[in-house]
Amino acid sequence: MLGIANFPFFIVAVLLLNATPGPDTAYIVGRSVSQGRSAGLVSALGISLGCCVHSLACAFGLTALLAASAAAFTLIKVVGAVYLIYLGVMLLLKKPAADLRDEAQAPPPAATRSLRALFLQGFWTNVLNPKVVLFFVSFFPQFVSADSAHKTLAFLLLGAVFVAMSTVWNGGVAWLAGTITRRMGRNPSLRRWIDRIIGGAFVGLGLKLATVHR
Repeated sequence: MLGIANFPFFIVAVLLLNATPGPDTAYIVGRSVSQGRSAGLVSALGISLGCCVHSLACAFGLTALLAASAAAFTLIKVVGAVYLIYLGVMLLLKKPAADLRDEAQAPPPAATRSLRALFLQGFWTNVLNPKVVLFFVSFFPQFVSADSAHKTLAFLLLGAVFVAMSTVWNGGVAWLAGTITRRMGRNPSLRRWIDRIIGGAFVGLGLKLATVHR
């Protein structure tokens, strides 16, 4: 089918991959727990846009070239690690905030800017993760027929399905994590400790990312 092989198995594999906690899931949960459902959902959409970039790069062979280049791989690894550590430190140093507004109310301009920043942060944490590059270059080719005349189209279709399924899953994770946090209450001290825990987790993810090898 348009150069795609074993499509049902691809669907099952993506479901299992989404259900397995990873850096993206940790980031989304962290944002949802620290800043609420809206933050988690917007972060999930940013990560989905990052996956779109990886899908396009994979379809046109850029991902394979990037994975094969030691210098480019190291550069992305270092930048991605530094970015995650930066986000973690910002959370660790974050001052206690006022209680969250009712999400049913229209967000003020500052809140809108904050959500835009969270969207971009989710995007960059995904794009700058070399493990995602390796995933796309090793996983997707398994489901594209070697003798197909439509390899690019096959990669694009598989990427679209992957992004759609991941967006639904990550959106559900963000909603659930944010809902649980809301029910835990809005105690400023509790939120401060949550920020510290999530910030420490981001720093840990950044340090782990810095040790990734091809």
